[in-house]
Amino acid sequence: MLIMQVVGYQNSGKTTIIEKCVKEFAFLGIKVGVLKHHGHGGTPDVYQKDSVRHFQAGAKVSAVAGEGALLLHARIDESKSIMKFIELYQHFFEIEVLFIEGYKKLSYPKIVCLRDENDLDLLELPNIQAIASRKPMKKKRSFILGQDDDLLINWLKNYLHLNR
Repeated sequence: MLIMQVVGYQNSGKTTIIEKCVKEFAFLGIKVGVLKHHGHGGTPDVYQKDSVRHFQAGAKVSAVAGEGALLLHARIDESKSIMKFIELYQHFFEIEVLFIEGYKKLSYPKIVCLRDENDLDLLELPNIQAIASRKPMKKKRSFILGQDDDLLINWLKNYLHLNR
């Protein structure tokens, strides 16, 4: 399974980039997964009736499946679980490409999303392969968000050797 992180501060374009990549890769028949870090405090928002009630009642894991979809709620020790999540995506869901949104300190190859010069500290992160920013940057493999999205997707397909 190939892994690409997309990291940046809130409202930097991470989700938009991943969404566009997922759409293109899925169109090409590539099995794509996304693992998102909820870094805003509190538990992630979910909508489902009965499985949420089971989870709120104390179930360690609660899921609902139907119409080819699975919604899973689980209590986790996040500090110990990221590798288990990745294994789940690889072995249970048979994902070919996994996008990880967030988890900045992991060492997988990264696309860093920058809002402005206040985000330049992110360029110190390990294993940066590309930069997506709102303004042009004089850096190798740098793309302008919203303008160079197709170029970024094509670069990523080449980087991951996914030219189908």
